[in-house]
This record gives sequence, C-alpha cells and structure tokens, in this order.
Amino acid sequence: MRKEVINTENAPAAIGPYVQGTTFGNLVFTSGQLPIDPATGNLINAGIAEDTRQVLKNVQAVLMEAGSNLDNVLKATVYIADMGDFAEMNKVYNEFFGANPPARTCFQVAKLPLDAIVEIEVIAHK
Repeated sequence: MRKEVINTENAPAAIGPYVQGTTFGNLVFTSGQLPIDPATGNLINAGIAEDTRQVLKNVQAVLMEAGSNLDNVLKATVYIADMGDFAEMNKVYNEFFGANPPARTCFQVAKLPLDAIVEIEVIAHK
C-alpha cells in the first residue's frame, strides 16, 4: 500500500504546499476545505450558512474523486472564526450529514487562511 494524491477540478486548488486530499488503503483524508468557489477560485464570503454549504460541497467533491462520499465520513473537524456561528453552521452541516453524522470536533480559531470564517476537514473510508 502507498499514499495516493487526490486531485479534482470540482474542488478549489490548494493555496499552499499541500494537496486536496490523500488516500491510504481504504481511508480518505481531505485537507481543510475553505468556502472557495472552484470555478472562480474566489472566497465566496457570503455568511456562515452559505460558506459552510460551499465548504461541504468542496469536501464532497474531494471525497467523490477518491471513490467515497459523505455517508462514509468517519470523523470531521470544523474550524470556525466565531463560536457565535455554531448553531447556524450546524443547521447546514445537518443538511449534508443528516441522521447519521460522523464523529466531530469543532474549534473556534483566531484566524483562518484568506480570512475565511469556516474550514472543514474529514477522514472517510471508501
């Protein structure tokens, strides 16, 4: 077994020295996804609900390229700039994960790349 790199045009390109995700065996690891529109490469900056929705669409695109999907997510890590956005972020998060969500950790952070207000990374199986 060896690490394989995931690359898709359906998610934003990396903004630093990292890849969109990797696989090892049946595990998929996504890099933290920001609310960047992959078509334009721009941060959408539309508020926590729309930003979370874009982030999860980006996560979903990386997973699909790896042969997985959101139903296979085992663990998610959410980084938000303001814990006051927690409830609204959760509403959108629930739209994507529903009744059987993965294990999750959520942190308020001082600053995210590009001054984003939310970033999410996941570990999934395929």
